[in-house]
Amino acid sequence: METSAYGASLAGGAFDFWSYIKRPQTIARLFSWLFAIVVFATIVSEGYMNEQHEDVTKCIFNKNDGACSYGIGVGILAFLACVVFIVLDAYFPQISSASDRKYIVLGDLCFSGVWTFLWFVCFCLLANQWSHTTQTLIQADAARAVVAFSFFSTATWALLTMFALQRYRQGINEVGLGYNDPTSDQTSPYPSAYTGAPEGYQQSPFAASPAGGQGGYQPPAY
Repeated sequence: METSAYGASLAGGAFDFWSYIKRPQTIARLFSWLFAIVVFATIVSEGYMNEQHEDVTKCIFNKNDGACSYGIGVGILAFLACVVFIVLDAYFPQISSASDRKYIVLGDLCFSGVWTFLWFVCFCLLANQWSHTTQTLIQADAARAVVAFSFFSTATWALLTMFALQRYRQGINEVGLGYNDPTSDQTSPYPSAYTGAPEGYQQSPFAASPAGGQGGYQPPAY
């Protein structure tokens, strides 16, 4: 009997790189990793500027440094989490403990759900601040890219949340030959109820008399 736990067999097996890369969950994870790099790297490199006659740099999103700091923080943590979960996804079939798999899937589910919400907040915040930006000489393309990839990150992390929920609902399943209840087997040699005298049964040589008395001896018929 083979037991599968949370989307993978407990029996283990060799790691197949190409099968792993083609999995929808892996593809969504890689895109999330890439989008996170675009967001925080763009903000770090082009998200701050200083106006003329000023030495202090300000965030290009309406001079709101909190908006830039939020985008950098969410992006870096998302980038690190993607690296961790990519490694765990590759090692997941080799984990023999069903309870350990449960904790990994629960962690993935909770983190993905929280980061879906945080990326949505990031998208709304940056889009709102960009709509109120009036500065000149700013990197408009960089700002639009940050807003767009924040939205894309919301979508990919929502997919990861859905995949983690599917794995959690799968739980532990046993796949094998199955067990048949012998009481439901119609071919059982033991009858479930007495249906009559067995074949070859002969009447007792002591037959009761019609008058209700004790019967006399009757010789068996040959």
